[in-house]
Amino acid sequence: MPRPAEFFYNQKVGKPAGKRRVRTAAASRNQPMTDLAEKIKKKLQDEIAALEHELHDELPKEIKVARAHGDLSENAEYKYAKERQGYVAARLGQLHKRMADLSMLNLNNLPRDRAAYGSSLVVLDIAKDTKIEYKLVTVEEADAAKGLISTTSPIGRALLGKKVGDEVTVTTPAGVKEYEVVRLTTIYDQE
Repeated sequence: MPRPAEFFYNQKVGKPAGKRRVRTAAASRNQPMTDLAEKIKKKLQDEIAALEHELHDELPKEIKVARAHGDLSENAEYKYAKERQGYVAARLGQLHKRMADLSMLNLNNLPRDRAAYGSSLVVLDIAKDTKIEYKLVTVEEADAAKGLISTTSPIGRALLGKKVGDEVTVTTPAGVKEYEVVRLTTIYDQE
């Protein structure tokens, strides 16, 4: 794709500047989204490293010590170490899948006029007549007490793609809730 002239233009001399690249407003606007994705990936990589160390270094030692105690059919230490080994292996599989999903995520394709990842919403709980603020985030960032809800949670899924004025019915563990979107701020508005 050819670059616009302003990318390669040296204003002092009035000639093309070669490979010098000028940072545009669009490039700086994408920086917070890229930083966020990198922060999430770093968190996942740290957990993967810790679990791989446990799976390949610590658990084999525990299993070896437990085997030395004799009868494996009544050995609680051995059973716990084997169960933990299975859990750690399964969690590593989940984390690797999540990393693959994140690498395919393109934050530039998020809608500008509807709720999506990174959007902050103020919703009116119709039954209680109270306003609640939510921010749609990834599973790794979710913290319901702070109003950070995952896009995969029941409320998060229901709010995805909604605009101001839309009404939403959500089935939650606490029962059926009805909300109306009162205010929407997308990640593009927050920058």
